Amino acid sequence: MSDMTIKSVRITMLRVPWPHSRWLKGHAFGETRNFLVLEAETQGGIVGMGYLFLFRPAMRTIAACLDECIVPHVIGKDASEVERIWQDLWHATMTYGRGGIAMMAISALDIALWDAVGKHAKLPLHRLWGHYRSDLPAYGSGCFRGSGGDGMIAKALNYKERGYKAIKMQVAHVGSLASDLDNVKRMREALGPDIAIMIDVNMGWTADVAIQMGRKFQDYDVYWLEEPVVADDFAGYLRIAEALDLRIVGGETHFTRFDLKPFFEHPRLPILQPDPMRGGLTELRKIATVADTWGMTIAPHLFPELNVQLLASIPNGLWIEDMGLADDLWLDPVPVHNGMITAPERPGHGLAFRPEIVKDCTVTA
Repeated sequence: MSDMTIKSVRITMLRVPWPHSRWLKGHAFGETRNFLVLEAETQGGIVGMGYLFLFRPAMRTIAACLDECIVPHVIGKDASEVERIWQDLWHATMTYGRGGIAMMAISALDIALWDAVGKHAKLPLHRLWGHYRSDLPAYGSGCFRGSGGDGMIAKALNYKERGYKAIKMQVAHVGSLASDLDNVKRMREALGPDIAIMIDVNMGWTADVAIQMGRKFQDYDVYWLEEPVVADDFAGYLRIAEALDLRIVGGETHFTRFDLKPFFEHPRLPILQPDPMRGGLTELRKIATVADTWGMTIAPHLFPELNVQLLASIPNGLWIEDMGLADDLWLDPVPVHNGMITAPERPGHGLAFRPEIVKDCTVTA
């Protein structure tokens, strides 16, 4: 048996250029992609890797939190004690954490520890956790509002040609309510009746506006309305869900199962979208279990190459979100074929950054 004592934790910050792809036109994520990569090495030589994909400038802040508040608590601990380490860090950061930067730092470590445990067991995480199924449907995401109605439709049609059975488009923040409605109408006309259309508001409306627009969207057979109001407006979420027939979904901006508790206490949202950066894989598994208790399904936010491990191990995994944001970075990618993604059988989460990406894109200062 390999010694699983944590010997060292290395933190690398990557700033990676976007690939030359017309389908990323209209994104609002800056000139480069920012990744924080954490490697936890054990005395036995196993290295677990965790990573965060940051859409806002917070890499250095999270790295500082790891250096000062997280890493000193875990050196010398057994990497297989993932639950104990999570709980210890949760309590150690309670007065300044419970979410935000501290929880993102814990999440990076948590992902790395599960990777190490899977490698130690020589099992992919979906087998380690109890395999349920290998193949999962993906929806084509990232029909960005910034590319306009024509750009969103063009990208959606590309997803349709590639075999996806669902796409997600954006509304709010730019244009007008009338243009949002027209874009949805045109999207339905372009895709026909057999492709599901998901709509992401990105917290851009009040509950009143969401109800008004949702009633109009229902005429176009919309599959779901995502994050219609700010994350803390739980009352607004419930008002919208009770007023409309279409599915109201959310959860990507909420931290841990505790932040999602109002949705469990008042189960009006049929689908939750937790993010692995806001609690790690440990929390994702707990959220999925509690959600299943209430008859709710899970469609986690982004990270398809990572979230496939969770969804392949639970009975209530519904959709994988695929935006193509990091497909070019992996030594062994997890591709989507004909709208389906297959959980890999490599130990741990099975992911590693291409060496040239690490070499050329590391932030040194």
